[in-house]
Amino acid sequence: MLRRAAARAEIGRVFPHTFRHSFATAVLDAARGNAVIAREAGGWASAATVEQVYGHVDVHDPVFTAALEQVWGTQP
Repeated sequence: MLRRAAARAEIGRVFPHTFRHSFATAVLDAARGNAVIAREAGGWASAATVEQVYGHVDVHDPVFTAALEQVWGTQP
């Protein structure tokens, strides 16, 4: 069923885990990286697992940039 739906949508192969990963990433983004909120929303047993598997650093996030500048200083 999933394979046929993906073929009709012309998006190539889709796996059930793709939906779980997309959901976790969207919740983490909406919760500003709070893995506890994502854990509760997705039913994972551990917030640490959510962070390890689905957590990603947004290198364009001003908080990330500010943290690097604080540690390393500004580049000339």
